[in-house]
Amino acid sequence: MPHHGNEEEHNSSEHHGGAGHQEPVIRDNRKVDPVTGQARHPEAQASGQEGKDSDGDALAQAEEILNGVDVPAEESVAQGAAEAGSAEAAELRNDLLRLQAEYVNYRKRVERDRAVAGEMAVIGVLNSLLPVLDDVDAARQHGDLADGPFAAIAAKLENALKTYGLVRIDQTGVEFDPTIHEALIQQPGEDIEVDTVSQVLRSGYKSGERVLRAAQVIVAVPA
Repeated sequence: MPHHGNEEEHNSSEHHGGAGHQEPVIRDNRKVDPVTGQARHPEAQASGQEGKDSDGDALAQAEEILNGVDVPAEESVAQGAAEAGSAEAAELRNDLLRLQAEYVNYRKRVERDRAVAGEMAVIGVLNSLLPVLDDVDAARQHGDLADGPFAAIAAKLENALKTYGLVRIDQTGVEFDPTIHEALIQQPGEDIEVDTVSQVLRSGYKSGERVLRAAQVIVAVPA
């Protein structure tokens, strides 16, 4: 019995002596912080720190690159935009002026063509009535239109045609003009220095500057 008591005292002394020289190490491996209640990520914090360092290095490199690039000032950018806008406005203005000129030319051409078409229509009608006017002249020369209703009708017809620019070519004693006269007979004349129309055999007509038919005449030439 005394022997067993010595062993227990010995073991108890060794246990207390070991505890006094070696203290236990306590590691807090809890994933949730008991104070803040937030999750703990030691690896993420470490990698986040490394990412921050990497971001800082990248930002520093970017700043160095940007510092080496010649970036235009705001005034230069504004001036360039203004010049581009002015060039575009000038181009649009030139396009509008060109379109306006084309439209004006087109309108003038249409009006000219319309006027020519109207003139040709009038000339066609006048040419178709020239034989009727020849019959009127022949009847007048024979005395059939001295008076009476037919004389009034003939006068109205001639006056109506004058409103459309019809002009009779029947003057005598004027210088012969080959553009409006057709010489059928030539006779020596007295006291004349140039070829002169002495008699009109058939009247001619013109409308404005256009000769519809030349007058057939007898021409007196200097002797």
